[in-house]
Amino acid sequence: MTRTLVQAVQDAGVCDPRLLDAVRATPRKGFVPPEFAARAERDEPIPIGHQQPTSQPTLIARMIDALRLSETDEVLEVGTGYGYQTALLARLARQVYSVERHADLAARARANLESAGLRNTEVVVGDGSVGLAEHAPFDAVVVSASARRVPAPLAAQLAEGGRLVMPIRTHEADMVTLFVKRHGRLERQRLLLPACFVPLVQAGTDP
Repeated sequence: MTRTLVQAVQDAGVCDPRLLDAVRATPRKGFVPPEFAARAERDEPIPIGHQQPTSQPTLIARMIDALRLSETDEVLEVGTGYGYQTALLARLARQVYSVERHADLAARARANLESAGLRNTEVVVGDGSVGLAEHAPFDAVVVSASARRVPAPLAAQLAEGGRLVMPIRTHEADMVTLFVKRHGRLERQRLLLPACFVPLVQAGTDP
């Protein structure tokens, strides 16, 4: 018998019942290109255009799990893609603001989220490294692209006590890292796992 994505996420160490319910309630085939629908229930990356993939569900779930979201949280997501991670976040938080560089992906994500009945989301086309100051502060931030350090605007827009998960580039791999904001500064809490992400494109800098 083929493992379900819920089983795969559980096997990856996620036990939060709200997150497992979110995975159960969000068929991934609605968040991948139609030509890859047959692969949607596999725990693997799927191409979405622009030479980038949507991450495998177990990686997404572990990143979200580390945020420890509550139903009153406001979340900033950097890197919308086709909106699968956005959908999971939306089932756990009060409001999700997501920034996507590519207008066609943003449009697709909006349509996918609308089809799923998730209206507590706003997808914006722009440079995710500068965040969305007009909606700050955020209780949680999740970044689906790697850089050598957390961009200063994202740290500034995180609320005191807020959580931020982002892959930080090292010589060996992109290390998905959990940060918490205390006394106005980001503190690294723990490394979650190594992974491979597309670089975070930041205006005027080397990603």
